[in-house]
Amino acid sequence: MCDTTAFEALVPDLIALRRDIHQHAELAFQEHRTAALVAETLASLGLEVSTGIGGTGVVGVLRRGESGRSIGLRADMDALPMAEETGLAYASVNPGQFHGCGHDGHTAMLLGAARYLADQGGFDGTVHFIFQPAEEGQGGAREMIRDGLFERFPCDRVFAVHNWPDLPAGSIRTRPGPIMASADKFRITVEGSGGHAALPHQTPDAILAASELVQQLNTIVSRRVAATDSAVLSVTRIAGGHAHNVLPATVEIMGTVRTFDPAVQDRIEASIRAMAEGVARSSETRVQVEYDRYYPATINDADAARAALAAAATVSADVAEAPVPAFTSEDFAFMLQARPGAYLWLGQASPDHAAPLHHPRYDFNDSVIATGIALFAALVSQEMPIPAAKR
Repeated sequence: MCDTTAFEALVPDLIALRRDIHQHAELAFQEHRTAALVAETLASLGLEVSTGIGGTGVVGVLRRGESGRSIGLRADMDALPMAEETGLAYASVNPGQFHGCGHDGHTAMLLGAARYLADQGGFDGTVHFIFQPAEEGQGGAREMIRDGLFERFPCDRVFAVHNWPDLPAGSIRTRPGPIMASADKFRITVEGSGGHAALPHQTPDAILAASELVQQLNTIVSRRVAATDSAVLSVTRIAGGHAHNVLPATVEIMGTVRTFDPAVQDRIEASIRAMAEGVARSSETRVQVEYDRYYPATINDADAARAALAAAATVSADVAEAPVPAFTSEDFAFMLQARPGAYLWLGQASPDHAAPLHHPRYDFNDSVIATGIALFAALVSQEMPIPAAKR
C-alpha cells in the first residue's frame, strides 16, 4: 500500500474547511457560499475553474503531461432539509439545513485530492474535479449533464466516493453492476364527495377506499414481483380529514419504490395504476396516480469497478467487492448513464461515528479524509499513468 504521510499532512486544513462547510450548510441549488469556497480553493491551486454549471456546480481542470486521457472525480455539495441534533461546536447555523449525509466531507476530500495532485502530479492526462449541487433528490447531476458537463469536460471514466457508516472506517467497497437502487415516488389522490360521518351511505368513502388501496399496494412486491428480483415499496404518508364527524372529500397517499431493474419498475408502476383503477371502480371514488421515476439505478461499469477495486487495494488493507447493492439511491446514476465509471463506498464507522446517514446526529468522520484523498489519487495515477520512458 502507498505511504499516506503526504495525504495526512493535508488533513488539518481540510478538517477546518469541512467543518466550515458543515456550519454553513446549504440546500440543493442554493450552495452559493460552498461553490464560491470550492472555486476559490481550486483557483488558488492553479486549476482552470468553471462555475454555474447546472446551477451552482463547479468544475476544476488539472492537466499534466501530453496524453489525451481524462478522468472525472465527483463530489456532492448540498445539505439535507432537516434539523441537526449533534450539539457540535460547528453545527449548522442555518435552521433546517444540515449536512446529514457527509457531502461536506466529500467536498473536503476532493479538494484535498486536487491540492495533492496539483502539487505532486504523478499522472499523464487531464483530471476534471466535479463539484455537484443538489444530489439530495433534486437531480443536480442531471442538470450538470444537461448543461454540457461531459461535452465541455470529456471524461474517459468518472468516479465518485461516498462515505458509508455501515462499514468500518477506512474500508472500501464497490461492485460491478448495480450498487444503488432506482428511486421512484408516487402520489395517489382518492376523491369522494365528502359528507356527514353519521350518514356514510350517502357518499363514497375516500378514507375506506384509500385504506383498501394501501393494503393492496403492500402486496405488490410479494405477489407481482418475482422472488428472484429485488424491490421495495413503502407507503410513507396517508392524510385526509379534519374533524371526527366529517367524511373527507379527499385522501392523499404517498410512497416510494426502489429496485435495480427497469422491467421491475414497469411492473410495479403498472400494478399501482391497475390497483388504483380497481379501487376507484369498487368504491365509486375517483383515484389519480402520479408516478415519478426521479433517479435511475446506479449501475457501475464492470471494468471500471474492477479497476477501482485494484486502485483501492493500494490505499486500504480492507478492500472487497460489495456482496449486494443498497436500496438507497444516488443521482451519480445519471453520470454513469452518460460515461463509464464506478461509485465507491468509503467506510466511516467508529465508536464516535455510529449514526447512520440522514440521522439528526450524524457527522462525517474526519479520520477517513486521508484515505479518501489517497483513493482519488490512486484512481488518477492508475487510469492515467506516466509512460515509463518519461518517469
